[in-house]
Amino acid sequence: MPMMKAAVFVEPGRIELQDKPIPQIGPNDALVRITTTTICGTDVHILKGEYPVAPGLTIGHEPVGIIEKLGANVKGYQEGQRVIAGAICPSFTSYACQDGLPAQDGGCSCHGYKPMGGWRFGNTIDGTQAEYVLVPDAQANLAPVPDGLTDEQVLMCPDIMSTGFAGAEAANIKIGDVVAVFAQGPIGLCATAGARLRGASTVIAIDGIGQRLEIAKRLGADVTLNYHQVDVVDEIMRLTGGRGVDASIEALGLQSTFENALRVLKPGGTLSSLGVYSSDLTIPLGAFHAGLGDNKIVTSLCPGGKERMRRLMNIVAAERLDLTALVTHRYALDDIGQAYDLFANQRDGVLKVAIKP
Repeated sequence: MPMMKAAVFVEPGRIELQDKPIPQIGPNDALVRITTTTICGTDVHILKGEYPVAPGLTIGHEPVGIIEKLGANVKGYQEGQRVIAGAICPSFTSYACQDGLPAQDGGCSCHGYKPMGGWRFGNTIDGTQAEYVLVPDAQANLAPVPDGLTDEQVLMCPDIMSTGFAGAEAANIKIGDVVAVFAQGPIGLCATAGARLRGASTVIAIDGIGQRLEIAKRLGADVTLNYHQVDVVDEIMRLTGGRGVDASIEALGLQSTFENALRVLKPGGTLSSLGVYSSDLTIPLGAFHAGLGDNKIVTSLCPGGKERMRRLMNIVAAERLDLTALVTHRYALDDIGQAYDLFANQRDGVLKVAIKP
């Protein structure tokens, strides 16, 4: 049986490179040879045991690669074609998909109908930190990479870019709005870029790392605030003349950033939450205006599917946005253990790590 190398979850605190059989595809699937993938913050939650997955599962959900083999029912693609697939790979046949929520695909009876049902790579099926990945429902999820774009130019599309943009879209940003984006990690940086593309006239980026704030400026932030240097809530209220922001985007998943994102909202403003929270959230009475502020709190999960991927790659191809600066480190798949150690401990200014089998 042909074998491949794959990064496998063994137990909390242990992801290791193992040999696994190359997946056998069904009629609706595709086998993609991975040329570049990366490590996500969610993978670190898996590593730490904060998000449970089955032992033996291949981790990762951000694929760029080349079609190796196509199922008999998959039409309109060719073996040897460069493609990406979204981190969320919906079937478009579930109740959730047909209700307009493809990220909430609903899973199946064996996994239960629960939120995040559309997230399969590295969650309910083997993922992308490997030499090959099986893409389910390939007809709905494979998106050809436009000629002239490199792997690293489209590497953020499957997850980080789609998620960050979803945060801006869910925030209902209108032309001329003032928007605050809390945390400028990879998703927050994409939310900053998305807010500008949506028409915000002023984008305020908040973080505690100067390098990230510099990148935020390049991606569309008008104002950057370092929370080590200023009281962020006071400064935002000063900048808005006490009015508050039209929308805030929380991209870290901490109680403190969630609270601050709520405190700076104008009456009727929207808090768009993108954080993955690992403990209970509390909504402070004052920040919530006792429930009388006409505020909205919305959450988003990374939209997937080939049309979403096509649109994101169009943005890159049209040179409206260049996210290659987010790739700060590169590792071979053989060295993925070192890559996890670097990324999980946030050393050396790491933002995203490109993994190349």
